[in-house]
Amino acid sequence: MIAFGILALVMLASAIFTVTAKKPVYSVVGLLVNFVALAATYLTLQAEFLAVIQIVVYSGAILILFVFVIALLSSGTKPFDIGPNKAPRILWPALLFAIVAAGGISVAALRAAPAVQSVPGQTGQANVFGSVADFGNALFLQNLLPFEVTAFILMVAVIGVVLLAGDEIPPGRRPRARREPIAPPREPIAR
Repeated sequence: MIAFGILALVMLASAIFTVTAKKPVYSVVGLLVNFVALAATYLTLQAEFLAVIQIVVYSGAILILFVFVIALLSSGTKPFDIGPNKAPRILWPALLFAIVAAGGISVAALRAAPAVQSVPGQTGQANVFGSVADFGNALFLQNLLPFEVTAFILMVAVIGVVLLAGDEIPPGRRPRARREPIAPPREPIAR
């Protein structure tokens, strides 16, 4: 129980750091700490497969994707100009979407057929918490909708980064050629 409390505090602190960090790369590092703490929590529950999948898929693939998106979209760009506050206009559509999504998730959860319950036991056996069969059953039968919603949210986040950090030049216009200032000739090194 002490290990769970420590890991929960690490996960909360790293999640808060991820959201409040000033630089995107620092946010990715905070998210990495969060994923590692979650994998350690799986290990304390004797779910070794879930811990390894957490590290391989999220820390190895998703975070690298985020790093590449940050690196490719922020290279050679100037800081963004602060525009008008668009948050008040999105409040009602976002609230409506949240209510519809919560209703859909609730209906799907209530209609879901009870699946095979996992039992405590040795990790490698069938229908034991943390086994591959139990993980597949939980992911693709019991929790398919949240899994798909998470994939959709990640896709929307990547598209949002691309749109926010897109080109400054409107489509159809050519950039003006920049003129290099003429520098005075340099003095020779050896005379």
